[in-house]
Order: sequence, then C-alpha cells, then structure tokens
Amino acid sequence: MTDKIVRIGGASAFWGDSGVAAPQLVRRAKVDYLMFDFLAEVTLSIMVNAKRRDPKMGYAGDFVTVAMAQVLRELKQKKIRVISNAGGINPQSCVDALKALAAEQGVDIRIAHVEGDDLLPQLEHLRSRKEMFSGAPMPETIVSMNAYLGAFPIARALDEGADIVVTGRCADSAMALGPLIHEFGWKADDWDRLSAGTLIGHILECGAQATGGLHTDWEKVERWEDIGYPIAECRSDGSFVVTKPEGTGGLVTAATVGEQLLYEIGDPAAYIVPDVACDFRAVTMKEIGKDRVEVKGARGRPATSTYKVSATYMDGWRAFGNLTIVGIDAVKKAERTAEAILARTRAMFRDHNVGDYTETSIEILGAEQQYGPHSRVRDAREVVMKLGVKHPDKRALQMFAREISPAGTSWSPGTTGNFGGGRPDPAPVVRLFSFLVEKSAAHPVVVIDDKRMAVEIAPGVAELPPPADTPAVAPATSAADALTTKVRLLDLVWARSGDKGDSANIGVIARDPRLMPYLRRELTTERVKEYFAHLVLGEVTRFDLPGFNAMNFLMTKALGGGGAASLRNDPLAKGFAQMLLDLEIEVPSNLAV
Repeated sequence: MTDKIVRIGGASAFWGDSGVAAPQLVRRAKVDYLMFDFLAEVTLSIMVNAKRRDPKMGYAGDFVTVAMAQVLRELKQKKIRVISNAGGINPQSCVDALKALAAEQGVDIRIAHVEGDDLLPQLEHLRSRKEMFSGAPMPETIVSMNAYLGAFPIARALDEGADIVVTGRCADSAMALGPLIHEFGWKADDWDRLSAGTLIGHILECGAQATGGLHTDWEKVERWEDIGYPIAECRSDGSFVVTKPEGTGGLVTAATVGEQLLYEIGDPAAYIVPDVACDFRAVTMKEIGKDRVEVKGARGRPATSTYKVSATYMDGWRAFGNLTIVGIDAVKKAERTAEAILARTRAMFRDHNVGDYTETSIEILGAEQQYGPHSRVRDAREVVMKLGVKHPDKRALQMFAREISPAGTSWSPGTTGNFGGGRPDPAPVVRLFSFLVEKSAAHPVVVIDDKRMAVEIAPGVAELPPPADTPAVAPATSAADALTTKVRLLDLVWARSGDKGDSANIGVIARDPRLMPYLRRELTTERVKEYFAHLVLGEVTRFDLPGFNAMNFLMTKALGGGGAASLRNDPLAKGFAQMLLDLEIEVPSNLAV
C-alpha cells in the first residue's frame, strides 16, 4: 500500500441540495475531487419534459448557475476536479453552459462528457423486456430509458485530462469510483477495491446524510445551519476515512456513517452496480479521532453482464388539495371535509360523463395517521387535511382543484388556510419501469475537445458466483433471561430508512454489540411486517451486516407506487425508521440503556 491519499468531497445529494456545499468544501477543506449527485430515479422524466419545452434544457441547471458559478476560478487555481451526473438527458447542453460560464469568468478549463446511457432510440427493439421485479410488460408510453453506466468512462475522461466530467445516468457511486480508478490504476477485475470505491461513493452521494444529517441522535448534531459536507480520504487498498471540513457543524461517527451505508440498500451481500457486485456484510467502522471514521472490509465479486435500465412512463395525472382545520374534533371534521370534496367532484364527473378517480388518498396530518394502529393521537385540535387524487383525464383534476377552497365557507367550522397557496395544479404521474439489458446494448462514449472516444467495458458474468465466505452472525438468543425489561428501539439502536421505487428499507445498528442476539430474536421479519401491515403490501426480508452489528429490512410494495407515482405524504420512506424506533422489545435489564 502506498502513502498516496485521494480526497473526494460529496457536494450534492439531489437536485435542490444547498448551494453552500461546494464553497465549503473548496474553501474550508483540502480536496482533490468534488462529486455532485443530481439524479433521483424519476428525475430524468422531469428533464425530458423540460427538453421538450426547450431543446437546450434537460440538465440540472443549478450545477452551472449555483455550484460552478461560485467556485469555478478556485477549482482551477487549486486543481480540484469535478464529476457530476448533472447532464441528465442533455449532457452536451450542460457542457455548453459550463463553457459559457468559463468564458464569462475567464477560466481556461477542460470539460468532458459521457454519452451512451440513453437507450430510448432502441425502444422498439427492447419492447419485449419485462419489469425486473414484477415481471410486468413494458408500457406503451415510455418517455425516458436510461442505462446506469459505470465508472470506467469517467476514469477515461480523467485520463484524457478533463477538469470537469459531466455524465447522464450513471450509478451514483461511480462518480467517486471513477476518480479512484484513474488515480490508483484499479483494473476491471480488482473486485474488492472496486467494491470499496463503490462504498465510498455510496457514503458520499447523499451529502450531509453521512455527517449528521437525518441522524437518529439528532440532538447531538451541532450547528445544523453550518453542517459539514462529507470528505472521503481514500487509499489504494480501498480503505478510507470519512471526515468533514474542520470547524463545520455536524457529526461524523461510526453511527452516522453506518446509517448512510444502510440507506437505500437491499441485500448487502449483493449490492450490484455496473462495475462490481459488492458485499458490505463484513465492513467495519472505527472512530480514529474527532469526526474521523475509518472504514474497511468491503468485498467484491465479478460484475454482472447486464446494466440496470430505468425507464419512466406517464400514467395519468395527480393533484393534491390541503386545508388547515382547527378546533374540537378537528380530525373528524377534516375527514368529513375530504369525503365531501370527493363526493361532490364525483357527482360533477358523472354530470360531465367523466370516469371516476383511479386512486384517492386521505391523510390527516397531525393525527399520526401514517402510524396506523400505532397512533397515539386521539384528540388533535389542529390538523391539515391532505387529499390526493389520480385521474387519467387532466380536466377532471382541474374540476377537483376548483373544489378545495369552497370548503372554507361551506362546511366545517375552523377551516382555514390552504398553505400551498391557490388552486393545486395537476401534475403528470410518472412511474418507474426497471429492467435489465445486456451491456452490449449500451455504448459509452467520452467526448472531450470535440474528440469522441468509445470506452470498452468488460462483459461481466451471466451468473453471479457465490460469495467467497460468509461472515459469522450472532445467533438469535432463545434463552429466557431472569431479569428482563421492555425498552424502546430508540434506546437500543440507530436506524435509517429510504426508498427504491415502491420498496422501502430500514437499517438498524446496535448501540451495544451485546444486544445483537436479542435484536435478532425480537426483530423478526414477521414482527416488522405486522408492525407496518397498514403500509406494506409486499414481503419483508432481513439481511445481516455483522461487521458493524447491523441488520437491514427490505420491504416491497411499501410506498403506494413510490416517488412521483405515490399519493402518500411520505412516498420516500423517510419516516419508516422513526416509526419503528417506537417499538418496544424485551432485553436483559443489565443491557437496558
């Protein structure tokens, strides 16, 4: 192992993240690279609509007008290189905007972009593909179709001297793995190192979520307003240290980093990205100083022979109406108000020969309705009625939109503001359709200085070999301890939840390793399924990560369609872990915190 350290900063978690991240990492820390993640699974469909309105759009404009506009000169001066998927469906326009910015600021900078992820031109050829989870046939109205490309095209762009690399759809983690392949010369069969580099990207890709953002022990996280963004100090053997700029707020501990590792994963033994099949079960975390956590132990297996493709399609329209209702019996008044709006608009639909809603959702915010049978609210006196509806005809939802405000003078006393302001605008329902395609179907190309270079990608394996070894897992205890007590999970574990399409996951980490046998005994898939029965319609699977005393629960059909296809107030499973932390389990009295 050499002494060389490559420092990568995570400067954006999504399209809309704070503009303070890039200046903070550039001016208050030492970094070699910045990675900017802008693409959620359905963001590309939003960009498709933008490009239809204006052929020059279809990329994340904030990357240029906010992030790069603030730091471009300093990036050049400090020789900091940048990788971002801000290109969306129009990387060339993103590059053009960057070049215009550089000219305006008088900065001489080389910009490359990666093409080849857009498979929409092959739509008819790929029509027979089935959805990879449900087996459903491909819908007719596909509007975007993008393969998740890997890190080697990014590494090639850096090899060619690019200061900024813009991509379309790629694996989020590839934006950190690419620089490490470039810096350390990792090869396509360096499975363990590629897995480690993928883990680095996974830790960084959600910005401040690794440095105290969304942390279970939120009260211990200081100075939210100046929270530090994450930096990974990476070595050639794949080990790395997670930290943040000195003097910033936030918190970097084994718990904050561990929570981010668990975010939005499924099987930790088969976290599959384009370049490698990762195994995170034996990953260890060690606090080696203030706000410094060393991470080791990622393992890898050969990459598969396929890319995951995320296609999106339009499936009608949706709209939301909300009203604040105050006073005695506020919950009952809010529920009746929502029911009256639905009954009135359905009658209007019949009069206009319009069909019924395809889906409706009534949620009374402030009444803990998301908790279902676990709600503790019995007599809320101030709530928000949130009414979500779907319909194939936009005109029907325009009728619906007109019938929210009349409730203010027609029905319940205490009805007040529509805090969204004005009539709700119907929006298209964008659904995700994921499938696999052979790597030969995509042809990654790096473009720099008007030069186009095809990037050869290793074909991968048709069948994933089994892991080389399986880490030992603490067995679930069956012994009845003499002195036990019931304790909330909040006092026993750290937890985080996230989404992937219509699936949700909850990762839990034991605060004390001695708790693991009891957590495995008490937190069974059956018990978690029962706890979330009012929300989760599919299966619950549990996976173990013994390297840092953690478990991950994957729940399918959990989010009402998920993302832009869901009518729920929490379509991203952000609150699932928080709800589970209220569950009480039985542990020995001497282990109760």
